[in-house]
Amino acid sequence: MKRMRLVLTLALAAVLIVSGGMFIHQLLDYRAGDAAYEEAAEIAKLPEPASEAPAEAPAAEPTPEPSAEPQTDPLASIDLAALQTVNADVLGWLSIPDTAISYPLVQGADNDYYLAHTWNRSSSAVGAIFMDARCASDRSGFNTVIYGHRMNNGSMFASLKYYNDPSYRQAHPRIYLVDTSGSHTYDIYAAYEVSTEGEAYRLSFSDDTERQAFLNDGLSRSVISTGITPQISGRVLTLSTCTGRGHATRWVVQAVEAD
Repeated sequence: MKRMRLVLTLALAAVLIVSGGMFIHQLLDYRAGDAAYEEAAEIAKLPEPASEAPAEAPAAEPTPEPSAEPQTDPLASIDLAALQTVNADVLGWLSIPDTAISYPLVQGADNDYYLAHTWNRSSSAVGAIFMDARCASDRSGFNTVIYGHRMNNGSMFASLKYYNDPSYRQAHPRIYLVDTSGSHTYDIYAAYEVSTEGEAYRLSFSDDTERQAFLNDGLSRSVISTGITPQISGRVLTLSTCTGRGHATRWVVQAVEAD
């Protein structure tokens, strides 16, 4: 009996040591990731976020959606050239104002490398916000897919999970992307869970019928109603992250480029 207790005690101690080591490793990884992206903001001379609007609003007045101008102008001043000097894979900067999502956008030769490397190619489980390697880097395709981890500390694309709430989308209705061609604004129109083989990841379209079917699929699956009806003449951004419920599905937020 004493021998059995000793074995169980040693086994429990081993489990605690391993668990503690894994926790410390994850914590250090998060800190390293945070440092890498703080460095990116400094190199790019990312402007400080604009001060938030007053919390109270007249009850009788509907809350207006924010204008694109206050965000696109300051973002346009980002020094992408400086970021590209560090890593030529940098395409631009992606931001959803008043959320944790504000990161360099990169594109690798495949869809594996930046799962485990930050924007400056440092090895880290935090990874990077990266465009699907099969997409045109200038987003000229009808659907451009961008990936990011759903980190437990709320970084990277973790904030996307909140788009299951219509009020969250109302407060954060747009995605801003700045690249070498200028500033681009996207209006969020859908958010939903989808298979990793789902229509949301389709990149090739032979005609307008297929494009319309793609838009209809996203709208029908969306758990929120935004009032936005994307047109086949627009270009779509599909932001993709994990659901936290295994590897078979993903959570996506889709937006169409504003006129």
